[in-house]
Amino acid sequence: MPVPQATSLRRAPVQRRSAERLTRILDACADLLDEVGYDALSTRAVAVRAGVPIGSVYRFFGNKRAMADALAQRNLDRYAERVTHRLEAAGGEGGWRAAMDAVLEEYLVMKRTAPGFALVDFGNQIPVGTRDAEPNTRVADRLTDMLSAYLDREPDDDLRRTFLVAVEAADTLVQLAFRLDPSGDERIIEETRELLRSYLARVLD
Repeated sequence: MPVPQATSLRRAPVQRRSAERLTRILDACADLLDEVGYDALSTRAVAVRAGVPIGSVYRFFGNKRAMADALAQRNLDRYAERVTHRLEAAGGEGGWRAAMDAVLEEYLVMKRTAPGFALVDFGNQIPVGTRDAEPNTRVADRLTDMLSAYLDREPDDDLRRTFLVAVEAADTLVQLAFRLDPSGDERIIEETRELLRSYLARVLD
């Protein structure tokens, strides 16, 4: 399984056993976020759920905030993998609209099914990371790098700005959809899809 970037960890895992332990810690963190929320989350509870000594948690993370940030980074890695696999399966059919559908729909799948995602997602829901981390910028940059070749576009500043605006708009509207309905209000989601298509058409058509 992919592990978060070393910058979010006190120490990056080197051996496979260490990487597996880190995965168990993050899995336990995600499960507990769903069960008790961020405020009640503790590093000790994560250690107990993961079946590791508390020292193993502190080997990787100084506090629960750093742990949540690592979970957010892992979420983004897994999201990028899901979108990439979907686009590869499509074989380039559908153009940028199919790519946009994959980006939105895979996010919705994770929102509905991934443990801890409702609270952490990519770092927007709780105060994780550094003050200048800007999770949506991180998401937009990943999408730009991932989709530029698929769209036959240069990953330049204009494309990055376009994706950043789209990510910010979609993030706000999807949060609204899930506030109105725990499963995501389908009418709001459809409005989000139409808004993204209208906006991106000006740049990508």
